[in-house]
Amino acid sequence: MAEYLDRSSDIGKLVAMPDDDMIICRCEEITKGEIRKAIHDGMWTMTEIKRYTRAGMGLCQGQTCSRIIKGMIAKELGVLPLSIDDNTARVPVRPVEVRVYGKGIN
Repeated sequence: MAEYLDRSSDIGKLVAMPDDDMIICRCEEITKGEIRKAIHDGMWTMTEIKRYTRAGMGLCQGQTCSRIIKGMIAKELGVLPLSIDDNTARVPVRPVEVRVYGKGIN
């Protein structure tokens, strides 16, 4: 996407919408308005949106919200959703007790 969009271009002023309070990421409770604000603050990739708002970092790892967010980015920037790269998939990190690492060592 970087080759299609000029980061110095202005995408316009953020105008509040009636449905900005709709929750898009259920796991992290991120609203449509928060995602739109992030886009207007310069977060133009899925990875940037994820880091800026935590959308897609919940238990489902973006399985339910990433397609919606991608469409929102495309609409706000005036590009096709296919031109926006997907998130980098990562395994959820969980705390592990130190004694687990010691198993198998004699």
